[in-house]
Amino acid sequence: MAAAGSPDLYLEAILLLGGAVVAAPLFKRIGLGTVLGYLAAGIVIGPLAGLIIDAEEILHFAELGVVFLLFVIGLELKPSRLWALRREIFGLGLAQVALSGVVLMLLAWQGFGLSPSAATIVGFGLALSSTAFAMQILEERGEIGRRYGQTSFSILLLQDLAIVPLLALIPLLAPGGEGLDAFTWTDFGIAITAIGALVVAGLYLLNPLFRIIANTGAREAMIAAALLVVLGSAVLVQLAGLSMAMGAFIAGVLLAESSYRHELEADIEPFRGILLGLFFMAIGMSLDLTILWREWLTILFAVPVLMVVKGVLIYGLCRAFGSPHETSVRVALLLPQGGEFGFVLFSAAASSFILSGATASLLVAIVTLSMALTPLAARLEGLLIRPETPEEMEEDFEGAGSDVLMIGFSRFGQIASQMLLAGGSDVTIIDVSAERIRAAARFGFRIYFGDGTRKDVLEAAGVRKAKLIAVCTHKKEITDKVVELVQHEYPTAKLFVRSYDRTHTLELRSRGVDYEARETFESGLLFGRKTLEALGMDEIAAQTIQDDVRRRDAERLEIQMIEGIYAGMDKLHTKPVTPEPLIKPNREARDLNATTRHEKLTEPMA
Repeated sequence: MAAAGSPDLYLEAILLLGGAVVAAPLFKRIGLGTVLGYLAAGIVIGPLAGLIIDAEEILHFAELGVVFLLFVIGLELKPSRLWALRREIFGLGLAQVALSGVVLMLLAWQGFGLSPSAATIVGFGLALSSTAFAMQILEERGEIGRRYGQTSFSILLLQDLAIVPLLALIPLLAPGGEGLDAFTWTDFGIAITAIGALVVAGLYLLNPLFRIIANTGAREAMIAAALLVVLGSAVLVQLAGLSMAMGAFIAGVLLAESSYRHELEADIEPFRGILLGLFFMAIGMSLDLTILWREWLTILFAVPVLMVVKGVLIYGLCRAFGSPHETSVRVALLLPQGGEFGFVLFSAAASSFILSGATASLLVAIVTLSMALTPLAARLEGLLIRPETPEEMEEDFEGAGSDVLMIGFSRFGQIASQMLLAGGSDVTIIDVSAERIRAAARFGFRIYFGDGTRKDVLEAAGVRKAKLIAVCTHKKEITDKVVELVQHEYPTAKLFVRSYDRTHTLELRSRGVDYEARETFESGLLFGRKTLEALGMDEIAAQTIQDDVRRRDAERLEIQMIEGIYAGMDKLHTKPVTPEPLIKPNREARDLNATTRHEKLTEPMA
């Protein structure tokens, strides 16, 4: 790595940032995910173009991204929640490491001819999955909190713990057993002491520290304190022989119930994102293409074998521990790759002469390629998981037939039906959600199960008796099907329809429905009026602006019906509203400024 302050250092930084800026959005756009984008950028910058050659040093620094990631994850896990996952962590997680390690060890020993010692390190090293890759995918999907996300995290957490005894195993397996006494009870005591010190600091010192800094109002000091906590806890645990990521995770868990949790997460997030992206790029740069070329047959065989074996074992263990098929498939497709801790383990094994340098490089290539294929493997779940079929109920329309036939009982329909029932109208409501029907029954609503896009269902629900048909379905395409069916089969029926957005409103008007309403329009107007009042504007002026926006919106819709969606732009801006001088001049000026600011607001597509 270039010396600090040298032009080469800045050039490398520009190359890495440029690669991230180009590759990550591009791969995200085409649906492959940012992780593969970072990997591809690293491969281009490193092995292909040779612009940066010291990938190992960058990888060592970029591992801080994994440290920050585990800290942020810890902030989301309260101790009570972590305790609730103890069965998955110490049961399923331990079984996964043990079984996968043994099976892969036997494959390396019998299939690839490695010595028992080397096969042991290879098998258990490949049994570890990538916390960085898996958690990044879960985060991008927003599914860390889902059941399969929690199960995956539990397995990953135990794998992170497993790196400690695995590293301690290396001196015992070294040729000649030179390191037989390397791991002693003293080392174990030091590790326990370090964790205890971290727990005490987290419980009794960190919150007072953040409180003192927050009271000073020094924003930069708060950020520095957040970085100090993460790096300090990571280094403390590393000095005790554990992984830095584990120390950061423990610190995050201890602060999960702190009132400063959200601010800490916001302070760490930018560093976490940049360094994690750098970590993936460094993995791509560390890929030795000459080994890929020379051993391409071995890699071509080993990578899919690794992913299939781990996937099958993880699926079977998840099922054995009570997970349903869908959860087991998702976990198996998320964790079939090798992990970043494998790099550490293989490097240490090579230093102790358990593995040759060429074998260690080959294993790094296998792990890297398995990481690269993980986002693609995760996309296969659609082939292995049966699409969920909606629960069916018996279509019983006894007693149906009212003045109003309402199709759809979503949040919009629930509010509208309350108005109708309070006004004394009889309403027949049909919906396709069995769960929603049962929930409504608990509140005294009688809803009929049925698909409003079917003519026989409408007939059974009394469509010919209805004076008005209210279409309150949530999805635009379903709404359009219902409207088309009613207009074709019952052309004289009066149609009141919930529209999805402004474009849908124009489409419904062109079809000639009797009335349409955008679900969010009136609530948005009310929200805006209350906001103006909270900013100091008097109620009369705010109400006048609300009425003016509603009027101009109606005028613009009329123009758009004739000239198209982009017409009527002159109707977007509000004319200044000057209230009567009932307040002090400075307050009046503030109201006028607020009104002037309102002129800049637009709503082209709402």
